[in-house]
Amino acid sequence: MDKPTMGNAGELRPTQRKRNKARRKDEIIESAANCFMERGYHATSIDDVARRLDSTKGHIYHYYSSKTDLFFDVHRVGMDYLFRALAPALEIQSTAAARLEAMLLAHANALLKYHTYENVVAQGVQVHRFGKTTPAQRETVQSLIDERDRFETHFKEVLAAGVADGSLRKTDIAVTAKVLLGGLQWSIFWYRPTAKDTIKSRGQLARAMVDPLMRGLLP
Repeated sequence: MDKPTMGNAGELRPTQRKRNKARRKDEIIESAANCFMERGYHATSIDDVARRLDSTKGHIYHYYSSKTDLFFDVHRVGMDYLFRALAPALEIQSTAAARLEAMLLAHANALLKYHTYENVVAQGVQVHRFGKTTPAQRETVQSLIDERDRFETHFKEVLAAGVADGSLRKTDIAVTAKVLLGGLQWSIFWYRPTAKDTIKSRGQLARAMVDPLMRGLLP
C-alpha cells in the first residue's frame, strides 16, 4: 500500500486529506444506502447509519447537517450510476429499436448491480415533496426531479425516433416511457441479490426482463 503523502512535520498534504475525506464520505453514503433500503427513509436515523458504520453520530454530522441531506446524496449517487450505465447505449449507431433495446438492457443491469442505491432512488423525492423542508432542500428536491425527468427524456426521444424510422410501432410516447422504466424499476421489490450473483447471471435476468417489453413495441 502506498504511504500517505506527508508535508511538514509529518502532516498529511492537502491532496491526501482531500482523498481521505472523500473516502470517509463515500463510506457514510454506502452505509446510509443500506439503512435506507432496509428500513426506509422515515424509519432510519443518523444513529442507525453510525452504528452500521461502527462510528459516532458526530462523525456523520461532520459531513451532513441532516438525514435529509444524506438521503439526497445517496439519491444522487444512484442516479449517477444509472446515467453512467446508459451512456454507451445512447451512442449506438443502429435503428432506434436496437438502441432502445440496448438502453433497456443497460438500465436493467444497473438496477440489479446497484440494487441498494436504486432502492433509494425508487423511494425518491416524493418522501420530501410534501414534508417540511428548508428552501435549500426544496431546491435540491427540484434538481433531483429534473435529473429523473432528464433520464426519462432519453427514452422518450428514442421511442419517438423508432416510430419515425419504422423500427417501433406507434404508441403514446410519454406513457410508454413510463411503463418501460416502471416495469424495470419494479425489480427492486422482488430481486434479492445473493453472493452467488455474477455479471452473467445478472445479464441473463436483465435480458429476461427486457425481452417481453421489446416484443410489445416491435411492428
